[in-house]
Amino acid sequence: MGLTKTELFTDQQNEIAQIAKAFSHPARVAIILHLLKINACINSDLVQEMGLAQATISQHLRELKEIGIVKGTIEGVSVNYCINAEKWEEVKLLFNEMFERYNPPPTNDCC
Repeated sequence: MGLTKTELFTDQQNEIAQIAKAFSHPARVAIILHLLKINACINSDLVQEMGLAQATISQHLRELKEIGIVKGTIEGVSVNYCINAEKWEEVKLLFNEMFERYNPPPTNDCC
């Protein structure tokens, strides 16, 4: 499989693809939903909540931190994670803008 030629696409298209890739794993979606539910979390709580290994949780958190959706602060030996509110709003606007572009045909016989 060849490399993606990201320079052929707009910054917005590349950003949407990068975010969609981060959302593409069910464990990352579960982590996001858990963080949204409780609004903060300690990494070890995620291990107990999800039943995945610490290393696996850490890997998924790293992916989410790389795109900025999740941020973490170190407190002693624990790391507290939460949703990055600013980035969350950016992502929400980005996807809403894309979804709002759809105008269904007047009749429902597109294909």
